[in-house]
Amino acid sequence: MGEQAALDWQPTRAGATNGKVALVTGAARGIGLGISAWLIAEGWHVVLADVDRSRGTRVAKALGEQAWFVALDVSQESQVQVAVAEVLGQFGRLDALVCNAGLSEPHNLPLERLDLARWNRTLAVNLTGALLLAKHCVPYLRAHRGAIVNIASTRASQSEADCEAYAASKGGLVALTHALSISLGPEVRVNAVSPGWIDARDRRAQRDAPLRSEDHTQHPVGRVGTVEDVAAMVAWLLSPRAGFVTGQEFVVDGGMSRKMQYLD
Repeated sequence: MGEQAALDWQPTRAGATNGKVALVTGAARGIGLGISAWLIAEGWHVVLADVDRSRGTRVAKALGEQAWFVALDVSQESQVQVAVAEVLGQFGRLDALVCNAGLSEPHNLPLERLDLARWNRTLAVNLTGALLLAKHCVPYLRAHRGAIVNIASTRASQSEADCEAYAASKGGLVALTHALSISLGPEVRVNAVSPGWIDARDRRAQRDAPLRSEDHTQHPVGRVGTVEDVAAMVAWLLSPRAGFVTGQEFVVDGGMSRKMQYLD
């Protein structure tokens, strides 16, 4: 079975190379994979970083010559240092950082049973990882007036029950974003994208278990989001067209966070 069939992923055809390099974390699947494919289509060289070495290697191969994989647990500073050094050794520059890696399951145990180790691990990956990456990437981003995009969540500002660790990590990531934008400007711009409901499953899973019509119609735009919705926003924020934009959170949720949802 070929790489494309094995991954059930149709790589976007690469665009003319623009000479720029982006590091995208959590890139082996879902939103991170969608962002990587979109950037490659716009001509970027993309370094895909993920803890899943096997899938990450196969994804990078499927995406073509402009993709390169590094294994990385973003919560481990020593691994971040090594990964950044590998990027610089391979490409000699870094123009963009997309901090997408995270423990994505928003639900946790009831507060009385919340395990401290789980809380700490969630914050280490979802929040501390972004800080460590910014810390070690910023000298190279400054050299090319680069940009950082942090992938937060609408759960930074709204919640369901039993999601304390996830909500706190994403709220912290939004705050970290505006703090970094002041510390790193004017050379480096820093923004956050907060997705709502994004169907980030592989296409095979989407075909096998399609969403209900109610899932789509409850959104003011009439549908659940796609990874391309997020990728398009990220690509714009990394581009010169967003040169006057920093320290901001961009919500990509089909309008759900603006919708009153009182029960009749």
